Order: sequence, then structure tokens, then C-alpha cells
Amino acid sequence: MKINQMKKDEYFEGFYLIKSAEVRKTRAGKDYLALVFQDDTGEIEGKIWDAQAGKIKDFTAGTVVHMEGRREVYNNTPQVNQITLRLPQAGEPNNPSDFQEKPPVDVEDTKEYLSHKIFEIENATWQRIVRALYNRYDKEFYSYPAAKTNHHAFYSGLSFHTATMVRLADKIGDIYPQLNKSLLFAGIMLHDLAKVIELTGPDNTNYTVRGNLIGHISLIDEEITKVVMELGIDDASEEVVVLRHCILSHHGLLEYGSPVRPQVMEAEIIHMIDNIDAEMMMMLTALDRIGPGEMTNRIFALDNRSFYKPNLD
Repeated sequence: MKINQMKKDEYFEGFYLIKSAEVRKTRAGKDYLALVFQDDTGEIEGKIWDAQAGKIKDFTAGTVVHMEGRREVYNNTPQVNQITLRLPQAGEPNNPSDFQEKPPVDVEDTKEYLSHKIFEIENATWQRIVRALYNRYDKEFYSYPAAKTNHHAFYSGLSFHTATMVRLADKIGDIYPQLNKSLLFAGIMLHDLAKVIELTGPDNTNYTVRGNLIGHISLIDEEITKVVMELGIDDASEEVVVLRHCILSHHGLLEYGSPVRPQVMEAEIIHMIDNIDAEMMMMLTALDRIGPGEMTNRIFALDNRSFYKPNLD
């Protein structure tokens, strides 16, 4: 049974990928396994209280398992109880890539859309910078997630997030013609590109050393600076400075990791669009895991709020 089809208090069985497995201790000092299971429709948490050495060794992150259990809700969080796990037998599903959550649209469609939009960047300098960096990180950009956990944390989530933001910017630019669409497109296409340096990839996603110690905002500014030098572009020109500003300020607040706050109209809009798409994806992901009439688990990145799924047609 698919994770997003599980209903409250329902018994189920099927094959799932262990997305994460962490050994923790009870108050009594006994080991237990805190697990997150995943298929191509979503994920769900579960615990194995009798965490013997063999189970800890066999049931690790990245392993496909056959699971029987009961889907319950605890503190507004869907979870699996009464878990029975075993490893796949010969001929049974065992390829982790088959259980990865997929983007809502085909990756090739996203690539075609963004490739077309690059040529709508009318400023030659911005277009050259974007094209150079997209050529350099093409494979990674169209496979990496946009985050480890919070939003668009699935295969090709980075490019899907970027394309959705470009679509929003295109519409907003139609309503407010005072905005420079070329700057919006260039800033959005580059704002999270260094996630391909910050993260390890789509499988068992974690942070790299540079991701932990430097972060994607500083990393993409460094990449832009290097490309500008390679292309022989004046790094003190206003168009380069303004583009870098839009990217350096896209988290909006200093306490959220931006070294500067938005001080150009397009920078403010990029920050707002980034929040819209990230928050929409967090809400949609949480709501997709529950049934009508239920509350989601608390979403830490949304001020620890829970959201209700109305029982409406």
C-alpha cells in the first residue's frame, strides 16, 4: 500500500525505503530505532522499541524493507505502530531509486522550460553568467533536492522549485511592469544553485563540509565571482553587483542567513516568491500525508504550526 493511501488505524503491508534510521535511548536507557519510511508518494515515521544489534545492522538508511504495521496518529503526526520488518527476498523489490519521491512534473519538461527562460534574460551579462553556471552544474541541478528535509526534499526538487519561482515571477512581472523580468529570472535561476555544493545529492541527502561551514548563499556568490572572472566581465559593474545583491539577500533577514537585506525591488520580490513556494510545498507535503478532518504534524519551519485539512468536496 502506498503511504499516501494509508488510513488511520488501518493495517497494511508493502515494500518501503528506510529514509533515515537513528538509534536512540529510552528513559530506561534501552536502545530503540527511530525510522522514517519512504515511497514515491511520501514518508511516515515509526519506531522499533526492541532494537537488537541485528536489527540496527540490517535496517539502515537506504535499505528497502518489507513492512507490516498499523497506521496511527500521535500528536497530529502520522506514524506506524506494531511494526514487523524483514529484508526483501529474491525477486522482491529492492532498488532504492524505485521508492524516491518524484517531482510533480517530468524533469525533462522542467529542463525545457528553464532552458527557454534563460533566453528571455535580455541582459547579456546576466544571461552569460546563468548559462555558464547551468552548463557547469547541469547534471546535479536537475537531480538534487532543494533541501534535506524542509521543502522540495525530493529528486529534482531543486530545479522544480526554481521553475515554479520563475513561473510566479513571470506572472508578477506582468502585473507590475516596473519590475525587471530579466533580473528576476537571473536571480531566481541562481539563488539556490549552490545547493548542488551544499548537499550530497538526492540519495540519503546530507550536508557537505562546505555546506555546513559556508552555506549555499556564500557558495553561489563565490561561483558567480569565479565565472565573472572567467568570462572577462567587470565584477564592479552595476549589473553584476545588483545580481549578486538579489542572491545574497534572498533569505530576507540577517538571522536567516542573508548577509544583506533586500534593497532592490527585484530582490524583495525574489525573497517573497521564495517564501511562497517553500511554504506552499511544506503545507502541501504535510497535508498530503493526512486524511480529511485531520490536523498535520507541527511544521517547525512554519512557526511550529499545524494545519487542518477541511472535510470538503
